[in-house]
Amino acid sequence: MLDFIINNAKIVTESQVFDGSIGIQDGKITHISKTIGESANRVIDAKGKLLLPGLIDGHTHMEMPFMGTVSSDDFYQGTVAAACGGVTTIVDFAVQPRGGTILDTYDMWRKKADPKVCVDYALHMIIRDFNEINLKQIRNLIEEGVTSFKLFMAYKKELYLDDGAIYSIMDEVVKYGGLVGLHCENADLIECFAARLLSEGKVEAEYHAKSRPSLVEVEAVQRGIRLAEMSGSPMYVVHMSTGLARDEIKEGADRGLPVYSETCPHYLTFTAEAYRRPNGNRYIMSPPLRSDEDRAKLWLGLANGFIKTVGSDHVCFNSQQKNQPDFSKVPNGVIGTEVILPILYSAGVGKGILPLTRLVQVTSYNPSKLFGLYPKKGAIAVGSDADLVVLDPNKSVRLSVDNLHSNIDYSIYEDVTVTGYPVLTISRGEVVSEDGQFTGKKGKGQFVKGKQFPAKRPDL
Repeated sequence: MLDFIINNAKIVTESQVFDGSIGIQDGKITHISKTIGESANRVIDAKGKLLLPGLIDGHTHMEMPFMGTVSSDDFYQGTVAAACGGVTTIVDFAVQPRGGTILDTYDMWRKKADPKVCVDYALHMIIRDFNEINLKQIRNLIEEGVTSFKLFMAYKKELYLDDGAIYSIMDEVVKYGGLVGLHCENADLIECFAARLLSEGKVEAEYHAKSRPSLVEVEAVQRGIRLAEMSGSPMYVVHMSTGLARDEIKEGADRGLPVYSETCPHYLTFTAEAYRRPNGNRYIMSPPLRSDEDRAKLWLGLANGFIKTVGSDHVCFNSQQKNQPDFSKVPNGVIGTEVILPILYSAGVGKGILPLTRLVQVTSYNPSKLFGLYPKKGAIAVGSDADLVVLDPNKSVRLSVDNLHSNIDYSIYEDVTVTGYPVLTISRGEVVSEDGQFTGKKGKGQFVKGKQFPAKRPDL
């Protein structure tokens, strides 16, 4: 007897859409066929619904210490939100403390996450201190299954590394099959622009965007591509917000460089006009929201395959944390992990911008390939983990604070209503969310080791 059978589903993978049924036993997919003759402990009729691989959110910050505070979602509440949004694996960023080592940081993040996570997780490592100890530990960390490293060209007082340090880390990471992710913004220009605006008394949220204009990102993306080219390292631009940066990534990829990029649901939904709202501080993240033209180019980049993934950059702060006297003191970050699927389906698939297969590529298949999780994750295949999400294409939901599950007292998506919503999430064969209610268990998620980045670039 099987644990689960899901019947009458329209099954969506990265390459095809077909009608069929799926059988699940001991946390794995065991059957994929038109019909399944065996019995099961639970049979789910998915007629009229879509069955997709569980999402892999490759960009979360749970319990992140940042800008003098800590993000309000811990690993429990953050993965509750993830599960309710159809996300079955997060890849969180471990932040190396000043003076600490990256191996100690790995242990620290495992101790924080393991007792709390409700879905599976992997880790990226943020390196803040460039020194011989951390450089030598890169090989050890990759052997532990942390194969991706995030480096910052911004946040000069907190996270910044100079170009020499970035090049040196890239040069080391590539030796052992790792991947480098870059936060691409020019730190010196941001400091210059912000100081000028603040000296003029321009402190409102709209000046956050003006302190970080689009060319600040584009210049850093160009520089990051050159550093990757010189080092031979694969490189991944996180949370890309501009159309011009998208063009730079495409140009590098067209030249055969292993350069990839991610965008986020907030860049696909809002523009910089949001900063003029009475609660504009709530929309402060970096890079900032951009123009309608940028938003259209990001959607086009996803549709054409130039942008490989959508991650949430989920790092949320409550209204008290966001209520600061000037834009430079507002902790950067917004919710996102729970809204990736409904935003992409409603505004992408629903409006004819994204085919269903592309939706799966940018939310499951591509991140699983980039972060070394495939085929355990990101696939509907016999032997893969039974990480699945059932989506009702006709279900309309307002993305209000009452309907979302993060530990904050507002939603930046309060006025957004989507059509197409996850109604069942299965993580390793267990139902963790059903009809908008979390049904999983604290600590049931597991750490997933990433495999080394292949010498031959992934076929994405």
